[in-house]
Amino acid sequence: MLDVEEQLARLRRRIAAIDRKYDRRYTAPRTPAQIPVLPPEPDARSFIEEWSEGQVVSNDLGAHFQTERLYAAHKQHGSADIGALAELPHSLLDALGENEIPAVPPHRWAFLDTETTGLAGGSGTYAFLIGVGRITAEGFRVRQFFMREYAEEPSLLAALTDHLKDFDVLITYNGRTYDQPLLETRYRMTRHKPPFSRLGHLDLLYGARRLWKLRLESCRLIQLEQEILGVYREGDLPGELIPYVYFEYLRNREAQRLVPIFHHNAMDILTLACLTAIVPAAFRTTDSESLSRVGVKRGEELAGIGRWLLSAGEQEQALALYKQAVDAGLPDRHLFRVLWDIAMLEKKLQRPHAALSIFTELAGCRNEYRVNALEELAKYYEHEENNYGIALEFTKQALAYAPSVALEHRRERLERRLAKPRTRRLL
Repeated sequence: MLDVEEQLARLRRRIAAIDRKYDRRYTAPRTPAQIPVLPPEPDARSFIEEWSEGQVVSNDLGAHFQTERLYAAHKQHGSADIGALAELPHSLLDALGENEIPAVPPHRWAFLDTETTGLAGGSGTYAFLIGVGRITAEGFRVRQFFMREYAEEPSLLAALTDHLKDFDVLITYNGRTYDQPLLETRYRMTRHKPPFSRLGHLDLLYGARRLWKLRLESCRLIQLEQEILGVYREGDLPGELIPYVYFEYLRNREAQRLVPIFHHNAMDILTLACLTAIVPAAFRTTDSESLSRVGVKRGEELAGIGRWLLSAGEQEQALALYKQAVDAGLPDRHLFRVLWDIAMLEKKLQRPHAALSIFTELAGCRNEYRVNALEELAKYYEHEENNYGIALEFTKQALAYAPSVALEHRRERLERRLAKPRTRRLL
């Protein structure tokens, strides 16, 4: 707790900063390259320390600001247990990593996210705040590297390179297409080598989409934070406003406006770590009991994993998960697709009778696969049962719903076969 004299001293510095703001008589453009950076006032460069528990860090390339916060192991982040992160298996990331992720302890995983001066990327976009989270015995630590002005970028990037030496795996959310390429560009613009080539990189976005795309309208990180972890942020700054707030800081040095950005970045990284305990685990097993332990119970989630298994050629496992998804319950918009996939898998696996019952079910009610199911029934009765009459009836039903040249050809062929007189065998 600060004593009265120190509180008064801080208050005087804040009042002096406000006075300086309204003494300025220039209009600053909005683009980073055009923003005039005023020479620092006597205490302006230290003003950010008044609003954040951090320090100015110097190296051979200059100075920048750093801060670190701890989310204690005994705390919860919504439904996630922060302390349990340290107990995650070393091979957890294998299933989603496509054999590119080394099996190392969780404390060797770096969770990275950036806040930038623009959302489009490109050589003119700066990463002014870089956060790196790590799992420790005490809990989850987030170290943040902040660029108080553009001249501090080389120092910040050098500090990031040095910090990443402690890790073997990089985990991001949309980092393959945004964060890492942007940072690599910034390293090259400052004529330094990017530190990412030696790190295995897991972009959790792709696994999250596979798992929750059918369930949620959006797989944005903050949406998953709310829907999966049950965390609702208060006073959060929308991502699209972050560049504007940073530009305002460069103009007026009001560091207190940066506090929500630091909080936003740290929360994104903590959420990323907690979701890493869920998403890769869901793709490691198809056992319903194991999936339930990591919180994967809903039909849409099971179907999402089933699709991933099917794309990997694991047909029997995909089929088992599709059936579990139907049993767990699915909205109609997903149910009919999953039933169709089950029927086609049964057919491919040479189990026509199992497929036949599902095709019959799909043909009997209104859905987007009704015509396809009727055509499959026509094929079955024509080729497997040689029952041209029933095959023709299914073909006519399909034509009534959706006329097509292929169905017309099938109808004509079946009618010709039925019109041809059958020869009787002599006993």
